[in-house]
Amino acid sequence: MPLRNKIRPHAPADRPSPQSRSISARSRTVPASALSTWGAARLALTAFFAVDGLLFAAWVVRIPDIRNQVSASHGALGLALLCVSAGAVATMPVVSRLCLRYGSRPITVASLALLAVAVPLPAHTHSVPALGGVLLLFGAGYGGANVAMNSAAVEIVSELGRPVMPSFHAGYSLGGLLGAGAGGLLAGTLTAAQWLAAAGLLGLVVTALAGAALLRSPAARPVGTASAASSSSSARGGTRGAGRVLVLLLGLTAFCTAYGEGAIADWTTVHLTDDVRAGAQAAAAGYVAYALAMTTGRIGGTWLSVRLGQHRVMLLGGFTAAAGMLLAALAPLVPLALAGFVLVGLGLANLFPLAIAQAGAVGGPRGVALASTLGYGGMLIGPPVIGFLADATSLPLALTTVAVAATAAALLPLAVRRR
Repeated sequence: MPLRNKIRPHAPADRPSPQSRSISARSRTVPASALSTWGAARLALTAFFAVDGLLFAAWVVRIPDIRNQVSASHGALGLALLCVSAGAVATMPVVSRLCLRYGSRPITVASLALLAVAVPLPAHTHSVPALGGVLLLFGAGYGGANVAMNSAAVEIVSELGRPVMPSFHAGYSLGGLLGAGAGGLLAGTLTAAQWLAAAGLLGLVVTALAGAALLRSPAARPVGTASAASSSSSARGGTRGAGRVLVLLLGLTAFCTAYGEGAIADWTTVHLTDDVRAGAQAAAAGYVAYALAMTTGRIGGTWLSVRLGQHRVMLLGGFTAAAGMLLAALAPLVPLALAGFVLVGLGLANLFPLAIAQAGAVGGPRGVALASTLGYGGMLIGPPVIGFLADATSLPLALTTVAVAATAAALLPLAVRRR
């Protein structure tokens, strides 16, 4: 099958990428009935993204309770939490191969079901090794779901002919906000075991309903996994080599973006409390403002991508995030710092989803897996790097590395476009 969304090597920098041209061409020819059909699949997949964010947030807000339950020190808890990452990173390449063999949609349903089953398990552990063991399973479901969902989303983006990937990630952000908000409100009413069991049950219900709708939708054509039949063997080899470089560059874009996301998630309230002298409510408002701005940016991401082009959205987003982070890190006043975090949220909003979408268009599920793994690595590395740099210098200065990473995320798509 010809590779519809391949970004050809050596494309002139002043022309839209082949992926953009393909999307534009198809958006003019897709009939309304087909758009309606794929719209149902899009809605079902958005529900999967939302429940993924909700389940992860449901676990995060009860980490302190689980820590007390297993009597873990900070170091022991850190090792146990590392098992989430280990499970995710180990699973992602396997899931990419499963998606190629069986299709991304059934693997999406299976991965979310595994995640929903694993969410209640930490509340029933009573030692750090047991907690680490169930978090490996949790990480496997989480990592598998992210590769499978994004692979399915890339296919739907191709079928719809519109850059709608940010809307899926907006669903994840909304689910995370709901999970964190409900978990916080019910913390005094439900025990950790009750809350996580309820979240897992909700996840299974949504998985069953959305999974039935997703699996009933017509099969999508695989994207980014074959070369044109008419190409010579040497041309195919060159294209595959260029494709691997493109996926790597896009993965580094995801890495730089997720570095900032991870750092902000863990250090925003500490920075506002210790360095800007904000009260507890204002410090909490900093992360809420950032999260809401990111959600808003993702909701409008498709509109911006259609009008400005995906590469331009990524370029402007990276520079906006860099400017916002410098303001948030160095401003001496709470209102200025909060405004900075809003800019960071708006700027970072579409970098990760657009990078994953383009990696999937080039490399299919394997491209999604590589870019997602690199992105996940950035989210893991961000918080400890900020901590080490803060000990060596100061937290505001350490946070300026997020601005450096955002600038890199803005410039890397230019290298992708020139290929």
